[in-house]
Amino acid sequence: MIRQVTGAGLTVLMLLAALYDPEVVIAHGATSGEDDPCLRRIGERVIHLSAYQPQYELKEEYCTDIPKEGDTFLVVDLVDPMLRKELVGMRVVKGNGSNEAEDQIVADIRPTTHPDGVLRGEARLAEGVYTVIISAEKQNLMKRPQYLLRVHMVDYQKLVQSTVVPALGVLLGIWLLYKLLRSKWIRNWWTVLRS
Repeated sequence: MIRQVTGAGLTVLMLLAALYDPEVVIAHGATSGEDDPCLRRIGERVIHLSAYQPQYELKEEYCTDIPKEGDTFLVVDLVDPMLRKELVGMRVVKGNGSNEAEDQIVADIRPTTHPDGVLRGEARLAEGVYTVIISAEKQNLMKRPQYLLRVHMVDYQKLVQSTVVPALGVLLGIWLLYKLLRSKWIRNWWTVLRS
């Protein structure tokens, strides 16, 4: 019986470990470079986007999911030193950027050099989807990396991971506890203790 209880406990721990998603718990800053959704690698060139809304959260950094509407500061780190010598600009359009001719331009930062390696911009974002397009002097080398921003929208995948998965884990734990308490071994042990 002890072997069964130990096996059930290990099964629960392995299930919880498999369902655990550190991105739900850990802030953006804890991701590694390869897993970072804000990092774009085009050939050997690397850029990184960060979005800030200091009017709501002073130090919180966002990338693809912006929690609230309003003024948003967009910061593109030109990680590759060669990009700092080129003319680099940024355009923010409402929509998914599939039809630039018809998309509404929300912010347009004209290409210029950035010796400090930082391209800064600000945009007032309402609820919806936006595309941040980074353009460089040498379009053929950059191939215009893009970022899709979801502003003030519910991410159902994260919602399920942060609520349903833990609830299932609790229910599984309760079921295992029930099975354990109903077992003959526990009833015999309880009988021995009471006598």
